[in-house]
Amino acid sequence: MPLHMIKLCVGCDTVEELIAWHAGEGGVRRPWTMHTRQTPKRAAEMLDGGSLYRVFKGVILCRQPILKITTVGEGPNARCEVTLDPKIVRVAPTPRRAFQGWRYLEPKDAPEDLSQEPDAEIPTELARQLRELGAW
Repeated sequence: MPLHMIKLCVGCDTVEELIAWHAGEGGVRRPWTMHTRQTPKRAAEMLDGGSLYRVFKGVILCRQPILKITTVGEGPNARCEVTLDPKIVRVAPTPRRAFQGWRYLEPKDAPEDLSQEPDAEIPTELARQLRELGAW
């Protein structure tokens, strides 16, 4: 089973803002690179089908498959680059408490993907409220 990573999305309040931000960086179809200080010790498990789940304002809303994890530099200047698939997959809105940096996310704790059919699109705020009420 693949291992996932979860990280707060800072500077964007919605998935649409994240997409627009990346489009402004030179195009949506190129892979995205997320930079972090620490290289995951369990990187091999994440490369076996893992994804980066993003938390917006306390709610997990989407994920992106992880393509590559690379350590750049050595010693105190070392950092990690996580290359992500440009395709964003929306997931069932799931509350998540604040944390710093990133965390591992076990497959059993990962939210389910939402349907990719156009008729199945539901506003994010409505989905969050339904989830909080236990109706979805």
